[in-house]
Amino acid sequence: MPTYRLDVAYDGTGFRGYAIQPDQRTVQGELEAALAHHIGPVGTSVAGRTDRGVHAAGQVIGFTHAVEIDTERVLRSLNSQLGEEIAILELRRVDDGFHARFSATGRAYRYQVLNRTVHDPQQARTSWHVAERLDVDAMNEASALLVGTHDFASFCRSAAGAMTTREVKWASWRHRGDLVEFAIAANAFCHQMVRGLVVVLVDVGLRRVSPTEINAMLAAEDRSTGGGAAPPQGLTLMAVGYPAEPLEPPDWIRFVSPPVAESPAQTAGRGVFLRGVPPKAGRRDRP
Repeated sequence: MPTYRLDVAYDGTGFRGYAIQPDQRTVQGELEAALAHHIGPVGTSVAGRTDRGVHAAGQVIGFTHAVEIDTERVLRSLNSQLGEEIAILELRRVDDGFHARFSATGRAYRYQVLNRTVHDPQQARTSWHVAERLDVDAMNEASALLVGTHDFASFCRSAAGAMTTREVKWASWRHRGDLVEFAIAANAFCHQMVRGLVVVLVDVGLRRVSPTEINAMLAAEDRSTGGGAAPPQGLTLMAVGYPAEPLEPPDWIRFVSPPVAESPAQTAGRGVFLRGVPPKAGRRDRP
């Protein structure tokens, strides 16, 4: 049976999250309704279910259909039906057995904090306004402790029987004008993990929490030691990695080999975050 992949971007403001819910407007609901006009009722898989108000720039969705479809015609039609809130960036046939979620090897997210005294109505849908000046160096010191394989139970919304051990590939903050931007990637994320990390890292930036307290929070494996979750609107799913399409860190993040003293058995073959120092021209180190 032919298998298809959709690469999708959306503004999550007007949706009750990605996944279908009864009597609620959701991204999945709108997308499957639009697809049904061409191929009838269809079930889709998704790389990462986003919560209410969370956005996507590189979401991946998969589905199968009994017969081959005209991808160019369906792509044009979907974008015409879905309007400005959802954009289908690409529709293509892929190898049988592809699954948007289970075939994925990683996800990358961005979180934006508007860090200035006065809020900005133009950025209210895509950032969290924090008026007090943030110490980005301290936030990066704390973020470096997240890289590697850890149990992130202290930063995730609890779910019975859910595994919370994840491998973070990179985690870094930078100033970009009035925005303070967080980039993070992992093999997978548990529910509200990025927002749970962001709210604690912002507390680090406000000097309410010391950077090294991250270690104790990780070790506790207890949600009550974290700080809840940052608002959803600052979060965007940027990209999904697959075996033939590995995730690439943003150009402003640099990775270096870890010093021998830092658990080489655990970090061998994996880069370690180094405070977002830009790489030399023409070169990008990779995790």
